[in-house]
Amino acid sequence: MMSVMTGLEQVAERFMDGLNARSLGWTQAPAEFRSLQAVLAASSTSAVLLCLQIVLVVALVANVLQFFGRRASRSTTGGWRRFLYFSAAVVAALAIGLLSARLLAGSGLSLRTLRLWTVATVAGAIVLVALRALLLASHHPEFRHRKTHLTTYVRDLSFVSGWAIAGLALVSTLRIWGAGAGLVDLTGTLLVAIPTLILVIHAIWRHRRTIAGSIAGRRPRDQWRARFARSWPPIVMVMLVLIVVSNQIARTMGAAIPSLAVLLTAMVVFVAPQLDTIIMTWAQRGLESPNISAVRAAGRETARFALVILVLALLGTMWAAPLAAGFGMDIKAVTRQAFAVALIGLLGAFLWNVIGAIIDRLSLADKAAANGPSGAQPSRLGTLVPLLAFTGKTSIVALALLTMLVSVGVNVWPLITGLSVFGLAIGFGSQALVKDVVSGLFFLVDDAFRAGEFIETSGTKGTVEKISIRSVTLRNSTGSLATVPYGQMGKIQNFSRDWVIDQVSFRVALDTDVELVLKLFTEIGEQIAADPEFAPDLLEPFKSKGIADLEDGTLVFRAKFKAKPGKQSAIRRAALKAVNIAFKENGIRAVPKPTPTQAQVAST
Repeated sequence: MMSVMTGLEQVAERFMDGLNARSLGWTQAPAEFRSLQAVLAASSTSAVLLCLQIVLVVALVANVLQFFGRRASRSTTGGWRRFLYFSAAVVAALAIGLLSARLLAGSGLSLRTLRLWTVATVAGAIVLVALRALLLASHHPEFRHRKTHLTTYVRDLSFVSGWAIAGLALVSTLRIWGAGAGLVDLTGTLLVAIPTLILVIHAIWRHRRTIAGSIAGRRPRDQWRARFARSWPPIVMVMLVLIVVSNQIARTMGAAIPSLAVLLTAMVVFVAPQLDTIIMTWAQRGLESPNISAVRAAGRETARFALVILVLALLGTMWAAPLAAGFGMDIKAVTRQAFAVALIGLLGAFLWNVIGAIIDRLSLADKAAANGPSGAQPSRLGTLVPLLAFTGKTSIVALALLTMLVSVGVNVWPLITGLSVFGLAIGFGSQALVKDVVSGLFFLVDDAFRAGEFIETSGTKGTVEKISIRSVTLRNSTGSLATVPYGQMGKIQNFSRDWVIDQVSFRVALDTDVELVLKLFTEIGEQIAADPEFAPDLLEPFKSKGIADLEDGTLVFRAKFKAKPGKQSAIRRAALKAVNIAFKENGIRAVPKPTPTQAQVAST
């Protein structure tokens, strides 16, 4: 405990010493600025002249880029052609900017300064174009009403990016001319770091809904993605604050973080979700397109995993590599192992996505068939594939993890042996589990039920909503779910297979005209069969079976019809309504079924 407190005291003392040194350097900034003016005067230039030269070069390069950009937007439409045209514009702007710098400055520090601002202007244009393309590509047609907000958001971020790049160029210019450390630190902190942080936080908070809509993707979207999109703007703001604060703390303690690492980290944090949204939309279009195979669709989805690997590799290169070197690790060996693990993970993700793409294609085909004019029932393959997919995905994850462990030099055989013994113990110790799994296997082989069918088993009935390895989940008419293990299902009645016959009974007075009732039933059957709403689902028309019984002084007529499974309820309601109307119009009196007490009185 004492050693920890001593370490903290040393860190605090080092921080306070660095803070005092920075404060002292800031107080010396005016004197360092006067020294800078003396250096400029000694080189036959002045601060005003240098600023005018910088403005002239920046304006010239910006105008060249703007001219070519307008020509590209007017004359080309393809994405690759636009990219090539912009690349040519960048080369032309660099050439013109460097040439003008040579003509204006001749040589020396002024030439280096103008070259710096030429490169900074071109780099800023590239960042602005990439930023605009990225944000507009993540825009979805369903957010047309937010297009104005998106345009304003792009404009605000463009201003922030321009401010940051101009500030970094200014700090580099001061270093070229040998400005003092205090002046450079003061300029970088008060004119670059803090204003850029404030501007970007203001832009993110102002457009947080637009950012969330762009990251969430098109509808329908899962709940996790929606929550992530809503939470991302405040997360980005916190991370940017931490990056800037950590950079200032490191600079205060004499271990300044490279500006490039800080800038790239901020850009990765900000841009990664936008890229993921674009790739996710691209992958979803590939999955829904019948012209793209499942393998190609899986490749598109795997691109998201590749983006994650790329982001981790970039952050690891900037932050983890120096830390590993500080601990004396072999960077080359760690890089090789990390590359092997990433490659195995990428292959496993591709195989996982291949299985997922096949399942999604089959699910879409089943839904299209069920919603089509034929009203096809859920296929047997659509019921078995999710179970096979679960097994396949589990196997892929297990093999990928074991292969990763082997690639980093871990002996996996004791782990495999331990898992085998554990699995054998589970098999012998959980006989009920084994019974459920085996019973479910035979149920599925016998094709006793499928997903979406209505079945009745021991103690419950409902629509098959989920099929797992051990149990089946049924949802009844009230909406409650019942999970039934396969070993406890017993006898199964399937009400959704092929066809159903529905019978209805009618009790009328004893003196009713039988022929009239039969004629009415025939007419009702013809009316229902001619109705376009019921005709596709009616396999045999509604017809009378005649007098089924004579009891308690009443005539009992029965009628029946054959329909597709799940469609009989609507036809039954239509038939009962038509019979009720026909009985009233023809004076046929329906007789209620006597209660048990009335039946006993009549018999006595």
